[in-house]
Amino acid sequence: MLFQDRFDAGRLLASKLRRFANRSDTVVLALPRGGVPVGFEVAKTLNLPLDVFVVRKLGVPGHEELAMGAIASGGIRVLNEDLVCAARIPAQVIDAVAAEEEPELERRERDYREGRPPVDVRGRTVILVDDGLATGSSMRVAVLALKRKKPAHIVVAVPLGAPSTCAEFESEVDQVICAVTPEPFRSVGQWYGDFSQTSDEEVRDLLKRAASLPAPSANRGAYGQRTKSEP
Repeated sequence: MLFQDRFDAGRLLASKLRRFANRSDTVVLALPRGGVPVGFEVAKTLNLPLDVFVVRKLGVPGHEELAMGAIASGGIRVLNEDLVCAARIPAQVIDAVAAEEEPELERRERDYREGRPPVDVRGRTVILVDDGLATGSSMRVAVLALKRKKPAHIVVAVPLGAPSTCAEFESEVDQVICAVTPEPFRSVGQWYGDFSQTSDEEVRDLLKRAASLPAPSANRGAYGQRTKSEP
């Protein structure tokens, strides 16, 4: 065990992200649901806005664990074009799967924010947070979808991850922060004392608490060099 729970993990992760503290050009986006407690601690410690970035995987019919794409906040759809072409998945199948996932995406958007508008990320640095990286499939589709929203920089930040997966992201985003990269790495949950499922109610509560925190100052700072990783 490395972490007591996701809040404990978030505090460690925040310590690796101090250079982003109090920056008015930076926001934290957490992948629900497990990434939200981690993101809350990061946002609270660094005095940054927190929001969720809701992504729903589009699984191949009959092989749902295999992602042929994803839909995300703001009507964004991204596809794994290589897989779609290799498997000859017709457009109508993709449309049907997306239509099945859309209601859950909309429900989460509606329920989690409770009327608050999404944080505007255009031209800003986005710290994209989850509770860990194993295969990285959810984070990967989130990165692809987030790029459509035109942020200035994307930082993938997790408390722990498989070393190979963390390395793969170095060519996909501006910076990767994997606070701990234990080996052998079998699953994210094995490194947590409490890895119980985060509830919708907890997500709503944490977002509401984050929204009441003081806004960051006008300190924009400079993004600096594109350092890809930290120990």
